[in-house]
Amino acid sequence: MNYNLCDYNVINSLLKKHGFKFSKALGQNFIIDGDICPEMAQALGADKKTGVLEIGPGIGVLTKELCKRAGKVCAVELDKRLYPVLAETLGDYPNFELVEGDIMKLNLRELISEKFRGCSSVKICANLPYYITSPVIMLLLESRLDVDEIVVMVQREAAERLCAEAGTRECGAVSAAVQYYGRAEILFGVGRECFMPSPKVDSAVIRITPYSEPQYKVKDERALFALIKAAFSQRRKTAVNSVSATVGIPKERVLSALESLSLDANIRAEKLTMEDFAKLSEILFDNEG
Repeated sequence: MNYNLCDYNVINSLLKKHGFKFSKALGQNFIIDGDICPEMAQALGADKKTGVLEIGPGIGVLTKELCKRAGKVCAVELDKRLYPVLAETLGDYPNFELVEGDIMKLNLRELISEKFRGCSSVKICANLPYYITSPVIMLLLESRLDVDEIVVMVQREAAERLCAEAGTRECGAVSAAVQYYGRAEILFGVGRECFMPSPKVDSAVIRITPYSEPQYKVKDERALFALIKAAFSQRRKTAVNSVSATVGIPKERVLSALESLSLDANIRAEKLTMEDFAKLSEILFDNEG
């Protein structure tokens, strides 16, 4: 049945039929603007040879647009109450498959390999709940999945943070980590009125294009991310003080490392580029002990 999933009355009737009530704990806000999902699906650039992994399909508004364009769409949904709803709203799309479970607990590499056999490319799309945005994005990037791009809707503030370049004032630990794995950009904004129920903040759609090969050479990625996290842990302090206090490396060693890279002794984390972090990591941890 072809439901208009952007119509309040249709949505209310459908959810009432299945006894569904929105869960604040799961951060459920369904898109109801008829222009947003087509634009988001278009930005993904999927065609009939593309496999799309969607995270949190909700009632299937975005999913329908993905199914119209992609060869196959697999949507991972945690909330069991939505399974019968999705069976009804997406029953007309033979290229749709529901994957029941928690995206944070699934073996995504195996899932992609199994579900998208024969697809020339795989992409990821999602309207992510605000509370789990960073963990999901970092899981996708750290897993180094064989995907071409990731297009997700997130809180506007999170979008700005995730897409901030290292070396700029807006950058934080998550920004630097994202930049290590790929190129991130904001595509367009989405007002709070485009959702049901309406959240208290606006959103934005971002695209992350993972690098096929690492752009920065480091021997120990865990050490690099420990350094980044430490540097940003106390933003008002200098990188020297933050790193020394958090990681436990003597200030003299951190100062010496900065000097060897011709960096100011009083530099703050937000002024360090990804290349700076990579080089500092190699110096500080390679000589440790």
